[in-house]
Amino acid sequence: MKSISTRLAVWYATAATTTLAGLFVVGYLLLQHNLIHGIDILNRSEAEVIKLHLMHDYDPHDATLIERRIRKASERTASLFYINVRDQQSGAIFYSGNLKGQPIANGGGQKIFNTEVSDIGKLRVVENVSGPFTITVGTPLRGVDLALEEYIKVCLALLAGMLLISIIVGMLLSRLALRPVRMISETANRIRSDNLSERIPVNAVRDEISDLAHMLNQTFDRLESSFNQIRRFSAEASHELKTPLSLIRLYSEKMLLGGGLSPANEEAVLLQLDEVARLNQIIEEMLFLSRAEAHAITLDLKQVSPVGFLNSFAQDARVLAESQGRLFAHSHTGAGMACFDEKRMRQVFLNLLTNALGASPLGGGVTLRSQLDDGIWRICVEDEGRGLPVDQHERIFERFVRLNPPGSEDKGNGLGLAICRSIVGLHHGRIFASSGTNKSGLQITIEIPASML
Repeated sequence: MKSISTRLAVWYATAATTTLAGLFVVGYLLLQHNLIHGIDILNRSEAEVIKLHLMHDYDPHDATLIERRIRKASERTASLFYINVRDQQSGAIFYSGNLKGQPIANGGGQKIFNTEVSDIGKLRVVENVSGPFTITVGTPLRGVDLALEEYIKVCLALLAGMLLISIIVGMLLSRLALRPVRMISETANRIRSDNLSERIPVNAVRDEISDLAHMLNQTFDRLESSFNQIRRFSAEASHELKTPLSLIRLYSEKMLLGGGLSPANEEAVLLQLDEVARLNQIIEEMLFLSRAEAHAITLDLKQVSPVGFLNSFAQDARVLAESQGRLFAHSHTGAGMACFDEKRMRQVFLNLLTNALGASPLGGGVTLRSQLDDGIWRICVEDEGRGLPVDQHERIFERFVRLNPPGSEDKGNGLGLAICRSIVGLHHGRIFASSGTNKSGLQITIEIPASML
């Protein structure tokens, strides 16, 4: 059982049922003892009554007189007791009628004992010596056995009911007891790099759960501080790098315009300008990601027709694909408007198109499918490349991750998909990768709400 709630309920039910079973066992022993003790008292009382009738004016040789006296003393209780009187010399001189001539076995020196008589069953027996006579009085244990059997049946029914009720109560109590843990889990699950300010509510009562919540909140405080320092460093470092890079670009351009460079030096300066431009692009993208994570970017959200937006984008996409020897096709289904920032979404589409064109072979194509349905605008961009292993589908959205095939001429910096994820996240949507429809290539899917709440 993996659920702590279930385990707690089972433990509670087991403990409660076992405790009740133990009490029932003790009750069984006490009931048995009290019932048998009551029978012993009755047997001794009956023996005393018979003894009183034999104590005076008896002739030990007059068996008829003795039997008449005993029978007179026992006739009122003949249905309750089995009586046997023995003379120490002549043996048995009296059997109660219900014994049918069968003697009650001697106790072997015991005054109170259990025995069994044929056709009668188990008896609880008391022996009382009066002069030359041994008075044996027995009472059937059948009533005691029946009472104990009924007790066991009632106990089993109560144990079954206790088990069921304790499981239900245990589940309720465990859910109630683990409610703070679930709240901690839900809150901790919501806290991500873009939501580090949220904290776990801490109860006023100081216990182990509140101490755990307090400790986790302190951990989140340290994480938020570390993330903020990293973001500030990225933003400040990127900003500070722009000035020296601009100077390097200006001096390089000045050297080219001034002339006098050898062909080799001129080629080196041109290469330097390319690298400066690439570094500038990385800095701009890092600044964008830092601002997006700090929620410093404001979207210009408008109700836009996806059809018109896609037709405008498709014109540029088709030209870009043809210039690289690839094909581009798009389609759209569903009618209505979607709420999004055209500039930012165009940036997302261009990043996805650039990656897809780079992955597709010469003569291959990139397909963009758009669908507006059930309040969701879904866009799929699929290439005809080699695709990626499933375990890499999530990793490609991390910063500076580049999974280009060998021999690829892609000079990207690995920030494009990270930017796409940030922009889609600002639209309260999601972006994910999957294998292509024909089990080849890679498909990137974007889902954003058609209307912003």
